[in-house]
Amino acid sequence: MSKLSSSEKFFDLSDYGRPVAVSVVKRLSDTGITPVQITLIFGLCGLFAVYLILNGFYITAGIFLILKSIIDAMDGELARVRKTPSFTGRYLDSVFDIILNFMFVMAVWSVTGQSIWMALAAFFSIQLQGTFYNYYYVIKRHFSAGGDRTSSIFELDTPTAYPNESQRSVNVLFLLYTIFYSLFDKIVYSLDRKASTVIHFPRWFMTLCSLYGLGFQLLVFALLLATGNIDILLPFFVVYSIFIPFLLIIRKVFLTERNLPG
Repeated sequence: MSKLSSSEKFFDLSDYGRPVAVSVVKRLSDTGITPVQITLIFGLCGLFAVYLILNGFYITAGIFLILKSIIDAMDGELARVRKTPSFTGRYLDSVFDIILNFMFVMAVWSVTGQSIWMALAAFFSIQLQGTFYNYYYVIKRHFSAGGDRTSSIFELDTPTAYPNESQRSVNVLFLLYTIFYSLFDKIVYSLDRKASTVIHFPRWFMTLCSLYGLGFQLLVFALLLATGNIDILLPFFVVYSIFIPFLLIIRKVFLTERNLPG
């Protein structure tokens, strides 16, 4: 099941793992496997990729990064198929993502011997890029009929747990989410405060933004590892942020309530 209605779907460059995820979830829907268990599996997959990077198995590490991205699409897919949305799964997914991203970057820093400041700048850039894409994607989902609304446009207050989950778990994971993501959320919101007043982002704009989606970032990460370009990996993600101002100009100049069709 898609996070968007059929009329709002766009070519998401970061969501290449969705077809495989959908196929696997069809076989899991009647089993006892839970979405949270799948989230834990993608966490282990990411940790193994870190181990492979540290030990010089770059091609295999790239494969596991792609596998992690595919499994990452499965937990939410299974929850939607079963109609059991979960804030526990939503925030656990995000917490795992940022921790694993940090570990991926630090593993590359460890084996390349580059400046720690370059590593921190790369991590900051990766997270800012991902948050930038998610900001527009969540807005689009909220204004799409039947769109998934487990994620809020502004994650300000601890949500009330669904009947199938523990409020304590939601409280703890939301706190961790806030600690890890609030800075990036505030930066992106400050860059485009009025984005949520635009009720329709064209498909082509969302496709451009998906260049910053986590799935596409991991694909680039994997390709640079597999092709022996690990030394340029961290600088690449710092420079890759250069497209953010161009996307902001497009949104603020051309995609406004006045310029979009009703």
